Amino acid sequence: MTFPRKALAVTAALSALLCSFNAHADWAQSTDPLVVQPNPANGAVQAQNPPGFFWARYPSGPATYEIEITKAGGSPVKATVDRNWYLPTKALALGNYTWRVRPSGSSDWSSARSFSITSKSTTFEVPDNATLRSRITSKARPRSLPSSFTAYSTWNTAKKGDLEPYLSRLANEVKLQITALPDLSDGRWPIAIASPLTASMASQQTDVRNRINEASRQLEAAALMWRLKGEQLYLTEALKRGDQLASLNPKGPTSYANQDQATRQIALALIKGVDLLAGGIDATRKAKWLNVVGVRGNDIYGNLAGDNGRLDQYPFDSHGNTSMIFMALISTLALGDVPDAQKWFDFSFRAYVNTPSPWSGAEGGYANGTAYAEYAAGYMVALWDPMVQATGLNLYAKPWTLGFLDFATQFIPPGSKIHAFGDGSETKPDQRVFRAFANRMVSPRAAWYVANLGGLEDSMSVLQAPYPMPVAATSLKIPPSSSAYYPSTGWVAMHSNIGDQNRTSFYFKSSPYGSFNHSHGDQNGLLLSVAGQPLLVKAGWYDWYGSPLWTDWYHQTKSQNAITFDGGKGQLVDGYREQLQRTGRITGFSAQASYDYAEGDATPAYGGQLTMAKRQIWYLHNQNAMVVRDKLQATVPHTYEWNMHAPAAITVESSSAVRIAAGGQSVCLRDLNGNAPFAKWSGPSPKSGVTEDHGAFYLKNDGKSVGEFLVLVDVGCKKPAVKVATSGSTRTVTVGSQTVTLP
Repeated sequence: MTFPRKALAVTAALSALLCSFNAHADWAQSTDPLVVQPNPANGAVQAQNPPGFFWARYPSGPATYEIEITKAGGSPVKATVDRNWYLPTKALALGNYTWRVRPSGSSDWSSARSFSITSKSTTFEVPDNATLRSRITSKARPRSLPSSFTAYSTWNTAKKGDLEPYLSRLANEVKLQITALPDLSDGRWPIAIASPLTASMASQQTDVRNRINEASRQLEAAALMWRLKGEQLYLTEALKRGDQLASLNPKGPTSYANQDQATRQIALALIKGVDLLAGGIDATRKAKWLNVVGVRGNDIYGNLAGDNGRLDQYPFDSHGNTSMIFMALISTLALGDVPDAQKWFDFSFRAYVNTPSPWSGAEGGYANGTAYAEYAAGYMVALWDPMVQATGLNLYAKPWTLGFLDFATQFIPPGSKIHAFGDGSETKPDQRVFRAFANRMVSPRAAWYVANLGGLEDSMSVLQAPYPMPVAATSLKIPPSSSAYYPSTGWVAMHSNIGDQNRTSFYFKSSPYGSFNHSHGDQNGLLLSVAGQPLLVKAGWYDWYGSPLWTDWYHQTKSQNAITFDGGKGQLVDGYREQLQRTGRITGFSAQASYDYAEGDATPAYGGQLTMAKRQIWYLHNQNAMVVRDKLQATVPHTYEWNMHAPAAITVESSSAVRIAAGGQSVCLRDLNGNAPFAKWSGPSPKSGVTEDHGAFYLKNDGKSVGEFLVLVDVGCKKPAVKVATSGSTRTVTVGSQTVTLP
């Protein structure tokens, strides 16, 4: 199955609505890969009702746009907006629609695009800014906490049984940190930040981030404990940490220009402190904190609001998108107390809710990899919880959110020891993060994920969450599908049985995001884990973004289970726009009773070095084995390399067969064509304490014919009999008792 809520093929009824494109160039569809793409895409069934509308800006930069939405058989409904997106406040009736947009006062309409709202489209309505602001300011402080949050003295026996362990842990943490945390001052960070980034500057920026995060957490935790227990100890500590954060120079080492993460965290910590300490903070101190929130908030706003909202046109900015979440929450909590908060709120809140992530489509994947998805989920829980309580808008009910959680269940299922693809993929998942995310959703799949993940959620997070957790309203616990395909990110998961901790998990990627941002040159790349034990892994480790190791090894194709040639030459990963042009794509996917199938085309990722780079994979359920076929072509001779990376020594059993064994699990790889001998090769030293081994099947090609790898990935090294046969134009591979036909 395609999973979940992808843009479906247009039905015959919808096809009748498709409008032929105008003769003029469609200005709403930019040729620049960095520019936002039109949404809804032509012919797409919408996961959310009402959908969000986006388009590339008109070249002349008009002050306003007129958007026209027409239901089949109905009259157009129009709206005028001052940015290149529109989110209706009310759900649309079920049916088929077209939409188009033009600069106000112009006749230059964009091409009409069709979409449909069906019974599978989930209603998610976002009120207008004025309604939201009124709702927020009418709530007494602390507006960031749920109604179920009450002083400890009011807790009944059941609530004490559930929450006292978290309360005790947080109390101990705050008391320990009173003496353990260093006092903060600008003098701690003497290096002037400049470009290009050096190792010493990267180290200082990391220290800035860590120290600010520690101090802001201590402020929030102490304020929360004071509100729960009413003890002076906690109030004194909260005020001390808030004063230190407020004393840091907004133009110094913690400035937005030097360390954007520090500025946004300081502004958020201080406004949350003001909110949580309502009734406990004196007017003079409160005014000082709010002034700092205003200064730092305007720095964030100034960066994001440039070019009339730079992310509206150029959404692919990892830090910028995270700053947008911060801006939405800071403004939500600052309304009524910081003069510029209304401006910040009207700019950021609905824009963020409309599109919480540029790293996937509506089905909710995460192109930057699951490590960064985990970081994003951590931010979301921390920032969404108070936002949900203050606004009454449940972001956990947005269709994208359920898809994002489903993505996590597929690529970091319970028992996973490492992440999948992209920066940080070699690290161990922190199960508490997605456990917390799933806890706040009402879904049988979320309930299954929570029940099967280990680890306790962060104490401060639990104590600020609704009680009981929303997931408790779900009695059913249902695992997701054992195979999944995410069209907008080009990721595929194939599990033997996702509900079984002893599962085999194959992951395949051929992404339209290419190697952009935290993604790597791993189009048509593979990963394999068995019972949580990684066997085919991504090599290297993430020291820091853009480091020499990252640039020359970690980000490159040669460190992936993917195809290189002539001694490690791979996909082109340099440039900026080029990274979004040198891409892959999934060109086929199906889930059958006896096998799963996927195919990817990574030809563009090689930037013209190859004229064909296609990979097909068949996961044979009955054999617990995978057949991998690569077809490669170029205009000149090459020696192609089918790379593999292992967390243990690779045992060479013959010139065409190898074995990898680790953690009580094993996999054997065999060249079925018999013309691609195996050899090991050496890479950079792995991280201390980590074992890595590297090798490849090598295939010489004359540059005149198509080169083909045909490799069996045999989980458990069962050594089944294999037969490759040709009958006329039909070619088959039989593994044990199971046969597949090669297209």
